Parts: sequence; C-alpha cells; structure tokens
Amino acid sequence: MTRIHCFKAYDVRGRVPEELNEDVVYRIGRAYAAFLQPRRVAVGRDIRLSSSKLTDVLAGSLVDSGVNVVDIGVGGTEMVYYATFSRELDGGIMVTASHNPPNYNGMKFVREGARPISADTGLQDIRELAERAGFDDAPAPGTAQIIDIQADYIDHLLSYVDAGKLRPLKIVVNAGNGGAGPVVDLLEPHLPFEFVKVHHRPDGTFPNGVPNPMLEENRQVTVEAVLREDADAGIAWDGDFDRCFFFDETGRFIDGYYVVGLLAQSFLDQSPGAPIVHDPRLAWNTLEVVENWGGKAVQSVSGHAFMKQAMRDHDAVYGGEMSAHHYFRSFAYADSGMIPWLLVTRIMSERGLPLSALVDERMAMFPASGEINRTVDDAAEVLGRIERIYAADAARTEHVDGLSMEFDCWRFNLRASNTEPLLRLNVESRGDVALMKARTAELLEHICG
Repeated sequence: MTRIHCFKAYDVRGRVPEELNEDVVYRIGRAYAAFLQPRRVAVGRDIRLSSSKLTDVLAGSLVDSGVNVVDIGVGGTEMVYYATFSRELDGGIMVTASHNPPNYNGMKFVREGARPISADTGLQDIRELAERAGFDDAPAPGTAQIIDIQADYIDHLLSYVDAGKLRPLKIVVNAGNGGAGPVVDLLEPHLPFEFVKVHHRPDGTFPNGVPNPMLEENRQVTVEAVLREDADAGIAWDGDFDRCFFFDETGRFIDGYYVVGLLAQSFLDQSPGAPIVHDPRLAWNTLEVVENWGGKAVQSVSGHAFMKQAMRDHDAVYGGEMSAHHYFRSFAYADSGMIPWLLVTRIMSERGLPLSALVDERMAMFPASGEINRTVDDAAEVLGRIERIYAADAARTEHVDGLSMEFDCWRFNLRASNTEPLLRLNVESRGDVALMKARTAELLEHICG
C-alpha cells in the first residue's frame, strides 16, 4: 500500500511532484468515484502551471470509473460549487492550492448540492481507497464534456445587486495574479464602477508573490493604489478567490470580522429573525449586531465544512468567518469571494456612506487584535496552561473551537491549527483598545513562556 501524504483536514494539498503527481491524482480520482458513486461530476481548475495536466489526469480517472465529467475549465473554487448545485450534479472537484506557493497544487471536493467532503465526512475514506488502489473497472467508461457556465454564473452574481441603484464608485481590485481578474472583467460591463486593476492578469508563476492578502506584506500594493487613485475602496482576493479582503477609502485594511457584522445587518434588514452563523474566534460584535437587528446567532466551529453544515442545519441566510470566508443560503450555503464585495458596494450605495463610516463605530466598540500565530511544541499543554492561568477570573469558558474565555470587558480565543504546529490567538475588548493590546501582549508572553 502506497501512503499519500497530501491529505489535509478539508482538502488535498501538497508540493508538485514530490507529494502530488499524476499517479496520486489518478488514484484520488478513482477513490472519489468509488466512495461517492456519482454519475456526473464538475471539474474545474485554477491558473497554476501544473493545474491543466493534473486536471486532465483527474478527468481521465473519473471517466475510467464510469463517471460523466463536466469540465468547466479555468476559474475559482466557487465556480465548481455553482456548477455542482445549479446543474444538479452529483459532485465537484476543484484543482487548486489557493494561496500556496507556485510549486503546490491540490484538490477541493464536494458532493451533491455543493456539500463539502472533509476529514470527518469522507475525505479519509477517499484517502484509504486511494492508498489501497486496486479499483474495479467500470462496466462502461464515462464521458467528458466541456461546458461554459460563465454567463449563468455572472447572472447569478449580478442578482445580488440592482446595478441601476449602484453609485459610480472607483474600486481598486487586486487579483494577485490569481483567478479573480477574468471574473471582474466579465462583471465590469454590467456595473457602474471604475476598476483600477492591480496584478490583474492570471499568472501561475505568481510573479508578485503568493496571492494571500492575509499576509500584511501583501497588502501594501493595494493600499498604495487606493491612496494614489483616490479610490472609494480596495478589494483583494486569494488565488482561487473563495475569500475577499477589503480596504476603505483611506487605504485601511478592514478585518473580516467587521465585514461579517456589516453583512449580517444587511441580511437581517431583508430577512428579519433569520439565523446568522459565526465562528467563535471573534464574536462580540457579531452577537450584538445580530441581537440588535432581531436575528438568531448560531455559533459554529471554524472551518468551511463546519460552517456550511451549521448553515444547512439552521437554514441560515448568511454566515461569516473573520478569515474572510462568507457563506450564503442562496449560494447553496457555500462560500463565495465575489458575492461579498458586490453586497458591500450595494450597502455603500444604499446608505450613501464611505466604507470607513460603515465600520468605524463597530471597530471602536469592539477593537480586536487580529489573528496572531505562534509556533509551539505542544499545543494541548499550552492550551491547558492558559486555561488554568485565567480560570479564576473568567466569567465564561468554552471549548467549542479551541479555548474561548470571556471576562467583563474582554475575551480571547486560542486554537490549534489543523495543519501546522501553531496556536492562533484572537483578542477583543469592549471599547478599550489599550486593554485589548495589554491582554494580547500578556497572553503572548504566557504562550511563548
């Protein structure tokens, strides 16, 4: 039995060809078909140099398994989601490594209705099948068909706004040489916006660095463009554009936490009383917004598989994570990196306010540290030690996703990474920036000590 080392908690990802190569991809495709027994499966790919060949191998493995492949070509992960649910397919696979370096690639898997397949819903079964190999031949091979879903997908995105009511905003868009640029180009004729395009052309070599706006060093080019162009906002995406990141008209990066609150409020204006799903890393702002606007807050473990399940379980209209993943009932409860920025421009237009004014008050009410990562030898030991240090003063302690502890005027969440020897810390307070910073420094000292 050949061990395969590129399976992660939510997807497959590894170095090409050391960890992920044509043989491994073929095995995984056959294993996916054996596990799911699908009739029709969407296959898409990102712009990486290795993606085209790996996708051909993947499609071949599915055809050999008797599966009919619907090839949607180059795009983003959400386009595989869209094809899967809109065409009522039995599953979908996206060949992508998102924001990883150019020598990486991977795959993301869904089943019918764009439901995710992760470690606890079949991904480990697929791994075991791929490692054992020995697949039975299908009674008859499947077919492969190329389908262009772009027009339908663009129509779906445009359904979230009334273009005639949008203000003529100037917006900096930074695709990071990933896949978002062509989608912006397709949307552009339908919107009254002037786009300032940065690192717009897809390039699988990522000549301007990996497309990961979570890294502070990757934000500066967007900040500079917003200021230079006197733009109304800036938007940046990761490589497969399932996450989008916002900058206001001053060039300030807006943490995804506050975008969650902004979108939750907008959805509750339209759907009073609706459930809103959030993660526990930063929570107080979202909880207050949902309560004030008459919604029902639903807490979920972080991670797209858990968030999507919570969305389905509660039929939530919207869900958001501080990591810039946003989920929508009308998008099969899946995440999209295109829908959020369209909604934010709609809100800016409806209220006649700049982006800064839409988030300033909430940012002042609940200042947050942003996520801080620290490498540790024993995550469980550190989590236990931190809980013991603060237990006596905590008003509330939860273990929904790592360790969350609340006090009168501040709270924190400390959780282990699923894929790396890291602890991830988030701290927030009730209107006291100095307290938030002091508690953050104190916790980091304890973590590293």
